[in-house]
Amino acid sequence: MDNVKKLSVLALSIAAALPMMASADVIISEYVEGSGGNKKAIELYNAGDTAVDLSGYTLIRHGNGAAAASLMATLSGTLAANGTKVVVHNLTDIPLDAGIDQLTSTKMTFNGNDAVDLMNGTTVIDRVGILSSDNFAKDVTLQRSDAVTAPQAVWVESEWIDKGTNYLAGLGARSGDFVGGAGPGPEPEVPAFSCTGATFTPIYDVQGTGFKSPLIADGKYKTDADYTVIGVVTARADSQKGFYLQEIDGDGSLFTSDGIFVNTNGSADEAIQPGVKVCVQGKIEESYGLTRITDVGDNFATDGNAEVPAAEPLYIVEGERLSNTLERLEGMKVKLDLATDMKVTSMYGRSGDPLGLVLSHKAPLMKATQVEAPGSDAAAAIQSKNKANQLQIIPSIKAPNGTVPYLADFNAETGYIRIGDTITNLEGMIGYGYGKYHLVATNQIATSDILRSDNDRSSTPDIATMGDIRVASFNVLNLFTSDSDVGGTLNATCKDQADADKAKKSCGRGAHTLEDYLKQRTKIVSALKEMNADVVGLMEIENNGFGETSSIQYLVNALNAELPAIDAYKFIEANEADKYKGKFIGSDAITVGLLYRPSKVKPAGDAFVIETPEQHAPAGVMSRGEGNDAETSPSYNKYQRHSLAQTFQINDEKLTVVVNHLKSKGSSCLEDWAEFAEKNDPADLQGHCNEFRVSAAKVIGESLKDIEGDILVLGDMNAYGMEDPIAVLTDYDAATAEREIVSASWTTLEGKVYEQTGSKIDKGYGLINLNTQAHGASTYSYSYSGELGNLDHALANASAAARLVDIQDWHINSVESILFQYSAYNQGDIEISDNAFRSSDHDPVIIALSYPAPVEPVVPVVPPKKDDGGSLGYLSLLMLSLFGLRRRKH
Repeated sequence: MDNVKKLSVLALSIAAALPMMASADVIISEYVEGSGGNKKAIELYNAGDTAVDLSGYTLIRHGNGAAAASLMATLSGTLAANGTKVVVHNLTDIPLDAGIDQLTSTKMTFNGNDAVDLMNGTTVIDRVGILSSDNFAKDVTLQRSDAVTAPQAVWVESEWIDKGTNYLAGLGARSGDFVGGAGPGPEPEVPAFSCTGATFTPIYDVQGTGFKSPLIADGKYKTDADYTVIGVVTARADSQKGFYLQEIDGDGSLFTSDGIFVNTNGSADEAIQPGVKVCVQGKIEESYGLTRITDVGDNFATDGNAEVPAAEPLYIVEGERLSNTLERLEGMKVKLDLATDMKVTSMYGRSGDPLGLVLSHKAPLMKATQVEAPGSDAAAAIQSKNKANQLQIIPSIKAPNGTVPYLADFNAETGYIRIGDTITNLEGMIGYGYGKYHLVATNQIATSDILRSDNDRSSTPDIATMGDIRVASFNVLNLFTSDSDVGGTLNATCKDQADADKAKKSCGRGAHTLEDYLKQRTKIVSALKEMNADVVGLMEIENNGFGETSSIQYLVNALNAELPAIDAYKFIEANEADKYKGKFIGSDAITVGLLYRPSKVKPAGDAFVIETPEQHAPAGVMSRGEGNDAETSPSYNKYQRHSLAQTFQINDEKLTVVVNHLKSKGSSCLEDWAEFAEKNDPADLQGHCNEFRVSAAKVIGESLKDIEGDILVLGDMNAYGMEDPIAVLTDYDAATAEREIVSASWTTLEGKVYEQTGSKIDKGYGLINLNTQAHGASTYSYSYSGELGNLDHALANASAAARLVDIQDWHINSVESILFQYSAYNQGDIEISDNAFRSSDHDPVIIALSYPAPVEPVVPVVPPKKDDGGSLGYLSLLMLSLFGLRRRKH
């Protein structure tokens, strides 16, 4: 207690000794968040009648409105009474009068949602902005009202005046524009920009023949000088805050573009419309790969009207990369026609936007590691080509959710688009952003302008009646029943009902209204009915046991209600000894499941669970980097779902079906950190946690070595066709392979240490990839980032593979729009159909197998001799023979 008193007295003594510096008179008087990266400035004003020593004052930034802050500038010197001080970025392109007291700092990097505080020691003196991620001053200058003479530790919005984008003339003056001296002066008249007498630079000279404007000096991204261009507006692009301008005549060259994007930050008025001739002055900038005119301000003017150039058919030179073609046409208006041969390769736009498509030339893109070995030159070459062969379609206008503004009558039944379809008659401007070339669509096409691929919708899979039995694998995309509205049992991760009702990625996944759940289940039931499989392996069904209100029971009830009794399903329940907490398969929120038709197959013995490894790595077990840059690893605790297996009796044969769902490629594992790939795709293109999936594949392979009869390993392996986990389960041989396959380090199995150091795999477990055997490597069940590939597999031992009649990835989900899913982002009021299309994000894989009924031997009929019973004996033998034949026929 005495120590507390001493500290309190000391603090009071220090405070009393400090000079009264009239800190209450220093305010933030102007906040400039300009359009350029370095157009940042804070103006301070001393409203008092005495000078203020700025020692101990700082400016801090609350990034994205966070409570935590970072230092931007340490102030110094004296601020005179009624004087100003302007603090700017050290690389600023803001012109300041020589008479203005200024300070530069490399850390002046705030944005329009970053609050800025003026601090004196640890005390907030004044604040501009709010502690929220909302933009309060994006790309604008805020000037404080002249009536304000006292600072506010909390922002008062009414004290600030929005002066528009790149308003800089007021810096150094308390208000108005700087005209020299300490005080404010009258605002000078700014003459309106005019095209008259201007010297114009042709747009094709601005664009040049390369990927960068020849007017921008090496090492820079923007010109120092302003340039003036003139042309006709071909399209507004309000979502991009600007418009497209094109030369009226052009230079006739195939190697230069006649068009360019003009960034106005939204200041272009309604007069800027297609067909209007406009001259504009600004700097030439390379903005993340896009050549554009920027820093325009009000320096643009209309100059009558002109005919908009017709859209040129997008002609792609044979053998040329699409990216090279698009660079030559950057900023120009083009048209996709039949000869352009642009196929849909992704149903998602930027940041998962379902209103945008991605097109590729000639064919949809295949994932490199689906068809070539990871880490190989061939895989790297495919990856490089794929990146260069993409054209993003983006709307030129903001449209209501659930609509595609460039496609008339978009709907789930007839007005759909699928991966592989060819898009024709779509017009738009070629631009670049977010790492892709894009077409800003300016017209609307009809469904008749979409040319369906050979893989158009089929309401029933071709394989549905093939073989003696069919086995399927189906990821049902978080089919959950634990929400209160649905009324199911809580899953293995739920703390309580409130936890289950939250929409998050742990306990409360899946539907959160009864209406959404019924939509989801109806679509899944529609798919299962048409698949007509006798055994179905499920993934991503909620792990909430096997009781009356479990997800798997709800699904079976709904499915059987749609089927005749002979086709009804039951589900396989895990053996009691294998259940987690007596209820679940493992401890994840989702699990695998097995459905079967008792009329076609019979369970032989108990089901068994194959536990998969966990990774538990304490901090510091690995290091990366060298010298002073060396780092030690953080801790990792990673899990993956267990597998479920059941042996079935089919006639006189046995088939063991193993259902799997290995660790996803999303969150990273220890080995990704070691390779500096915890945030990016690893160099071998196999995604995160590859070694962890290898560990699971190794355990699954070992668990099946002693099983007799046919074996079918299926499910969502989260590995493409040529990736390591599939190689481990199939034909990998270290003696002939060009690369090593290694399992994960720091793994446990069934609560015991499994492998503290990852081990090299010597040889695979000999299963056969049925899709590859039947159709080659180029098969797919999933689409991600514009590339197709198989995450869902069917692997068989030799005896089961010999029974293969056919295998089919039924493309009802991977190639369809997410807008047709039961619940999706930006869905709006679009009607969700009951059909099977987009019932999940993975396609089901269906396998037809030959298990013919055993043939009974035929007993030959020998006519009796007359003395062996006579006619009565003969008749008896004949009847027995006929009875036997009838039995065999039945």
